[in-house]
Amino acid sequence: MTESLNQEPKKTAQTHPENPWLEIAKTIVTAAFLAFGIRTFVAEARYIPSSSMEPTLEINDRLIIEKISYHFREPERGDVVVFSPTETLKEQHFNEAFIKRVIGLPGETVAVRNGRVYVNDKPLAENYIAEKPNYNYGPRKVPPGQYLVLGDNRNNSYDSHYWGFVPKENIIGRAVVRFWPFNRLGGIDPEPIYSSQGK
Repeated sequence: MTESLNQEPKKTAQTHPENPWLEIAKTIVTAAFLAFGIRTFVAEARYIPSSSMEPTLEINDRLIIEKISYHFREPERGDVVVFSPTETLKEQHFNEAFIKRVIGLPGETVAVRNGRVYVNDKPLAENYIAEKPNYNYGPRKVPPGQYLVLGDNRNNSYDSHYWGFVPKENIIGRAVVRFWPFNRLGGIDPEPIYSSQGK
């Protein structure tokens, strides 16, 4: 049988438009959740507050710190890393994150003498420091699971030669890109520095 032309169409369920304020709230919450997730697990922006990493990084440089790679590999010599204060630094009332360059790896012996850094008695080739270090340090063996870090501005950096080593769990991530100022936009140390340890 065919339907009568006079038959009333079936009523469909009416949908009420959602409150626009509720939609906005949902969007904000979702965006905040995504931003928190990205900042916590993937990457975050940081700025440079001091001169300790000059000439590589200058005061007020803005950087992207990536947080993924160290879940799959260990920090390498030459990496510029951001880390939370060690227990020693906390005792000195430091609460903000530090940024330094990884120099000594777990199990290595590091010394500074005659204006050079030595790793396992071999001089380290360094083309990024502001000037030669005017202090002596070590030799000290880096404990398992920890790293020796130094600032590129060797004579104006509060780093491992003062307060010790950085446990891996304190490392937040690796500096990969400078996005401000625009005239210095680009990767951090785009060419490998540590193809070999000094000659």
